[in-house]
Amino acid sequence: MAEEEGNATEVVALGHKFQDLISELKRSSESTLDASNSFCQDFCQILMHHGCQWRPDEDPLPLLEMYTVAIMCCAEASPFLSPECEHVTDVLEKLSWSCLNLLLSFSEQIPGALWKEFQSSVKMAHGILQAHGNSQLHTLLTLAEENGLWSNATLCSLLSSDIPNVEKVHEFLSREGPELSIWKKLQD
Repeated sequence: MAEEEGNATEVVALGHKFQDLISELKRSSESTLDASNSFCQDFCQILMHHGCQWRPDEDPLPLLEMYTVAIMCCAEASPFLSPECEHVTDVLEKLSWSCLNLLLSFSEQIPGALWKEFQSSVKMAHGILQAHGNSQLHTLLTLAEENGLWSNATLCSLLSSDIPNVEKVHEFLSREGPELSIWKKLQD
């Protein structure tokens, strides 16, 4: 119980640090490009500092909470970030892939409230980011549209060596985004 409270306190502190970072970005007198570069650098430092406090092999849930807060921070900052800053795309891409990698390491169901928070945050963040020309959360969005991490019938069928309907596999791969759609094209 004390560990859960400690994790919750850390996640709240992370949220405050990200809010301070967004406030700095909004008030910055630097060019938008320079302010965006500074934001990305500081964002990564904060994320690394907080991420190193948890051991995902022992309890991955606090790390998922951290990623959820970080994703929302990027979405909130996106209207103030320069589209010319390549670091913005890199940070979003690495954040998305790191979160996806963590999710795929879960062997058990994610508790309902945390999964719903993750779903809600990813859906909201994807909409905001997409409005500003960023689509790096597409794969996470696809996952967040499911009822649970391992609830997609086609994926479960593939992983259990069942032979699923080919059309369902193509549909699944297309939904997963350009990274997996290449397999569909190779099969055609």
